[in-house]
Amino acid sequence: MPTNLLRKTNSPASANSGKPVGARSKRLIAIKVGRVTLTAGLLPTETAARLWAGLPLYGVAETWGQSLHFELPMAYGRERGARLSGVLGDVYIWAEEARIIVPFGPTPISGPKEIRLPRPCNVLAHIEGDLAERIPELSHIQPGAKVTITRC
Repeated sequence: MPTNLLRKTNSPASANSGKPVGARSKRLIAIKVGRVTLTAGLLPTETAARLWAGLPLYGVAETWGQSLHFELPMAYGRERGARLSGVLGDVYIWAEEARIIVPFGPTPISGPKEIRLPRPCNVLAHIEGDLAERIPELSHIQPGAKVTITRC
């Protein structure tokens, strides 16, 4: 497990800019699962900054309904903007279970026309492009596939 993920990082924004973490340049990541690669833009949050500092990361894919999730070797807490209802195209971190979740449809606990996350999750990133077009590819990902997260 990379130990640099367990240390608190300093904000890369300069003291006189007044901008949030990552506001000056877009930080893009590639999430590769088997043969599927998704590009996502990280949000300007402390959790996203810590993930960026620890890249590349590797994991093993698991599925839960129409969502992909995998364990992430990171220590962090729930942020103020954590959500219980997911949005198609957003990437989440489930703080209590140290997992990244990429929902692309209903989960086993979803109601009609809803993407319900297992617990309130931090919003980490937003997938570039239309994720709805990628649902057939994502639906064929097998549990146990290798996951790689790198900088673009």
